[in-house]
Amino acid sequence: MSSVLPVYRRSNIVIARGEGVYLFSPEGERYLDFASGIAVNALGHCHPHVVSALKTQADMLWHCSNMYRTQGLERFADRLIEGRFADKIFFCNSGSEAVECGLKMIRKYHDTTGHPNRYRIITMTGGFHGRTLACISAGGNDIARKGYAPLLDGFDRVAFNDLSAVEAAIGPDTAGILIEPVQGEGGVHVASAAFLKGVRALADKHGLLLFFDEVQCGLGRTGHWFAHERAGVSPDIMSVAKGIGNGFPLGACLATARAAQGMVPGSHGSTYGSNPLAMAVGNAVLDVMQKPGFLEHVQKVSASLKEGLQNLANGYPALFSEVRGTGLLLGVQVQPSVGVMEMVERLRARRLLMTAAEGNVLRIVPPLVIEEQHVQDALVIMQGVCKEWA
Repeated sequence: MSSVLPVYRRSNIVIARGEGVYLFSPEGERYLDFASGIAVNALGHCHPHVVSALKTQADMLWHCSNMYRTQGLERFADRLIEGRFADKIFFCNSGSEAVECGLKMIRKYHDTTGHPNRYRIITMTGGFHGRTLACISAGGNDIARKGYAPLLDGFDRVAFNDLSAVEAAIGPDTAGILIEPVQGEGGVHVASAAFLKGVRALADKHGLLLFFDEVQCGLGRTGHWFAHERAGVSPDIMSVAKGIGNGFPLGACLATARAAQGMVPGSHGSTYGSNPLAMAVGNAVLDVMQKPGFLEHVQKVSASLKEGLQNLANGYPALFSEVRGTGLLLGVQVQPSVGVMEMVERLRARRLLMTAAEGNVLRIVPPLVIEEQHVQDALVIMQGVCKEWA
């Protein structure tokens, strides 16, 4: 490992393969995966339909320039925006790239419509939008931002879920508002419906573009196709990634025709974005997610998991103070006297994988295809760790 840049705190376990909701070591030790690659493996590991689609495409075409059309690209684009707010879509390779596209789109829109002075974007405390310089300038925690000063100008951060703070931050140079409908990395905080509706009204009133970052909370994660739909609010721009490729590098930026009007040939691009392998995987993921009952299953199993976590928190108030989140994007607030990483390590020792989020929060983002038995298995393991801790 000495040759690998040490920017991750890797555990000592080695993962050799995955199947469904489980990961396996080279020795065959099985781990119940309630981290799913940090909300990436929405369909679990090595889903047979997705694997088959990838193998089939690999025998046909891996890459060609975006100077040409491909059938997989056009089909995936049409399917992803069908019946939704968006008219246009740009495919890339990651969530950070999807956010970057949206940030550029906001500035380009105002320049195209005769207001080049409007470039500032209001963002939220606790927001996390990726690791590029623009993304950590827009959001990012202290660790992600440390050492990269001066950060990029053009972002005004206000309190999450505070509509009056958003309104007070709007000025003559404001161009847009960037929000995660559910903050993941920031500690699993859910934007209220009233807040999202209020921000939409402010954007309309002041001629701003509303940008929802659904890289982590989109594509069924909350029990809705997209997280903003639970509030009945539509953005002008939206970034998605993670679950859209089920582990294959894939991201997308969706927009209305109005918001995208400045994005003309040459204004943006990606060498590998929309490559045929990614489009085949994306279409295969949609095949599964669009089956009748998929979202209803997420809603049902997530309700059971959240209830079990709440019972656990009630039973061990010295360890946990709050359960929050929605769908299968859940967070358990760990007490200040308890280190969340120690909790993660003790669970890992019992072969249950979870991850941490900012603010001493245990983040729980299992594959969307988990069953009730997996929920109960995870709760039993957590119960054992809590008893041992007590």
